[in-house]
Amino acid sequence: MPSVAFEHVYKRFGATRVVEDFDITVADGELLVLVGGSGSGKSTILRMLAGLEQVTSGTIRIDDRDVTALPSRERDVAMVFQDYALYPHMTVRENLSLGLRLRKVPRREIDRRVEWAGSILELVPLLDRKPKELSGGQRQRVAMGRAMVREPLVFLFDEPLSNLDAGLRAQMRIEIGVLQRRLKTTTVYVTHDQVEAMTLGDRIVVLADGRIQQVGQPIELYRAPVNKFVAGFIGTPRMNFVEGYLGEELGATTFSADGARVKLTRALPLAPGSSTAVTLGVRPEDLQLSTSDGSASPAPDTLLGRVVLVERLGGTSHVHVDVGAHRLMAAVSDGALPQVGDHVAVRVPSDRVYLFAADGRALP
Repeated sequence: MPSVAFEHVYKRFGATRVVEDFDITVADGELLVLVGGSGSGKSTILRMLAGLEQVTSGTIRIDDRDVTALPSRERDVAMVFQDYALYPHMTVRENLSLGLRLRKVPRREIDRRVEWAGSILELVPLLDRKPKELSGGQRQRVAMGRAMVREPLVFLFDEPLSNLDAGLRAQMRIEIGVLQRRLKTTTVYVTHDQVEAMTLGDRIVVLADGRIQQVGQPIELYRAPVNKFVAGFIGTPRMNFVEGYLGEELGATTFSADGARVKLTRALPLAPGSSTAVTLGVRPEDLQLSTSDGSASPAPDTLLGRVVLVERLGGTSHVHVDVGAHRLMAAVSDGALPQVGDHVAVRVPSDRVYLFAADGRALP
């Protein structure tokens, strides 16, 4: 399958900068996910690749061919949108075959492709139904099938699951992942949902304000975020952040904030008596809770707090704890859960702590 290359691509709408120096190559057969919040530029990047938006500067290549100035119909890409965009008066079979009929593909070949896509997507029993007779998940599969029958060089997905309920989203994530790995078609997938990104992507591009923040495999972004934005965006539940200062006490590096103090095991170059403003980050699943009467002095890696909310979610619960002026959330296995108002000790494993400089960069 072909590769896709963005070479220093910029996009502006008048004086507004939407995409800044987007430079990346999507490998043959790779599923690359673009993820970011609203206004991050991810959909604009996809639309430029599809030929629906013009590039302000830079080059886009598909299979080593410069397609930057080519119209959409000449790029051999197929796009699946958030809106299914099915013709309500046509059957599933007619919706699947419309694009091929407009391209004057021979009837026998059309029938072959429709049956092939219908078989893979389990649409064969539905081929003679109209969209109003289908569920949301079935309609989305028809939209995917319409893209598949074109047998394009590249699949483009623009938040295709946003209209589905939580259960269907989970099911369709699995189906899309299995389908892409079966077809081995180079795919660019846009979403604002980091769960979709983590579960689907071979690699993820995290975007903010039109700029690449980090590119890597899902587990790389989770374990080694390069900045505070990526750390807060990747991972569910969201990482806890506490703003404070680093200092040195008795030869040990210590993080201090209002009502919180944690001794760190890592050695950082600090001048004696100095303090450095930093943000401490720790993931909810890394915090460890235990009961406390609030009177004993805590261990160097333990904070004392009070439970303000317990969210019981089944196998894992979220416990919100006020520590001084800060609120932390711990993800704990169900069992002997604390109650609202209980005093607890919150252990912060120093080897699972992230530190970020004032400009958001991750510290080593």
